[in-house]
Amino acid sequence: MFVLITGGSGSGKSEYAENRAVRLSNETGLPLYYIATMKPFGEEGRKRVERHQKLRSGKGFLTVERYVNLKELKLPKEGVVLLECLSNLTANEMFETGGAGEHTPEEVLLGIQEIRSASRHLIAVTNDIFSDGIRYDKTTEQYQRYLGWINRKLAEEADEVTEIVCGIPLCWKE
Repeated sequence: MFVLITGGSGSGKSEYAENRAVRLSNETGLPLYYIATMKPFGEEGRKRVERHQKLRSGKGFLTVERYVNLKELKLPKEGVVLLECLSNLTANEMFETGGAGEHTPEEVLLGIQEIRSASRHLIAVTNDIFSDGIRYDKTTEQYQRYLGWINRKLAEEADEVTEIVCGIPLCWKE
């Protein structure tokens, strides 16, 4: 099963995704993997990573940090995988040394395909960064286009798409 979870910053999407992954693991007896894509920059980034680590502490996740080139990540077969998150992965592929640059959308999708083929269940978290109405510089607008395209393609492929709003899950596709 492939589940896509989206929502704004602070919406509760990470907690929802973690709980969903834990339930799937408990139901199936499969191991839990957490693919962390956020490369912590500065104090705020470190605090965000620490907060996420505390949220999933004691839940049984094996954490794998992967910032770019998801398609070459090898996980044991038949697990429950939580990918947190596509917006960080997209930014990393665009801007990091060794990232995909202008080929970011295709590379992110290839990486997702590889993870899906290696796992029983994949839950991918992404961000809604499109609702603020602010005009950004060309580079940020390109990032938004890439992430929007990736989100649309993955929503088409997903078995379920859930948006988290104020901690409330709204199922758009079951």
